[in-house]
Amino acid sequence: MSQLVITKSIIRRLAKLNKTLAVAESITAGGIAEQLTRVPGSSKVFLGGVIAYSDQIKMSKLSIIKSDLQKHTAVSEQVAIDMAKNVRREFKSDYAISTTGVAGPKKAYGQRVGTVWVGISSEKESFAISLALSGDREVIRHATITSALAALERILKP
Repeated sequence: MSQLVITKSIIRRLAKLNKTLAVAESITAGGIAEQLTRVPGSSKVFLGGVIAYSDQIKMSKLSIIKSDLQKHTAVSEQVAIDMAKNVRREFKSDYAISTTGVAGPKKAYGQRVGTVWVGISSEKESFAISLALSGDREVIRHATITSALAALERILKP
């Protein structure tokens, strides 16, 4: 299924539920927000987001604790969950998605290229999904966007 089809489904479902969404993006650098805002009517449900590419911005804008970055690294389950929880709290949204990972061309944080974490937070729960992707930088970023949106769509389905 294409990103646009998935995104339209998310926007329709959030509107029907009268719920909102925010994003905290690192590896995707605004790609999820871009996909969401391609859909007419998205402004009714999409509040905005934070592109936190550096660890410093993760700490200052998303309240990620320095010791968590040191212990787990930015490319970790813990940081993905905290990014999603904290952006949801900051934007007062009902749902949030976060992305963090290594797009390449070289490994980073001791993680291989294609290691990705997608965080999802709602009023009920917060969790992260691990992805092991392959391909070049753009393939990995595109796959991360699609996977994050598909995960949220599954959660929103009745």
